[in-house]
Amino acid sequence: MSTASALAALPAGLVWQGRTFAHQAGPVLPTGHAALDAELPGGGWPGTAMTELLGDQPGVGELSLLLPLLCRPASSRWQVWIAPPRIPYAPALRMAGVDLASLLLITAPAAAEALWATRQALASASCSVVLAWLPQVDSAGLRRLQLAAEEGATPLFLFRPLAAARQPSPAPLRLALSAQGRALRIDLLKRRGPLAHAPVLLPLHAGSL
Repeated sequence: MSTASALAALPAGLVWQGRTFAHQAGPVLPTGHAALDAELPGGGWPGTAMTELLGDQPGVGELSLLLPLLCRPASSRWQVWIAPPRIPYAPALRMAGVDLASLLLITAPAAAEALWATRQALASASCSVVLAWLPQVDSAGLRRLQLAAEEGATPLFLFRPLAAARQPSPAPLRLALSAQGRALRIDLLKRRGPLAHAPVLLPLHAGSL
């Protein structure tokens, strides 16, 4: 009997196939982009874990990528932005549907302070989402952030340079972001389940964040 025949004879569900997604632990938050949801385990962002967004050019559409999540119905919990490279333009965010009353912007002059603020925001369990721009963070810092996201049951989106892709990370999801014409190119560098063989292209419109 061939190996393929032997495997086919086993009970359904006993054999895991590499082309299927692994189970996404914890809650999942839809991205609001159907093409991307189709490529993510569970069909969305990890709701209690760290997602790394890697890119070298701020302003390619990374905020448009997160906009459906940021525009979810307002609650008593904060949306925390830590050390963004540019001051967010409040009128554009308001027009896009972001509840500015729930947005908390934290500036940090040093990398260590930004890392500390990110961990505190996650540990507070008072945030609906945390966005942090941390160009420099070591492996130990990444592990602490992932643990804090899990313990605080809060999604963390960590913006880092593309070169950080060479550094191991405990994040269950890592995406590389770049501009491709009038679209945001999303390369899935790491996800639970099989490797992705093609990028996702997210069309951007005039005035996209």
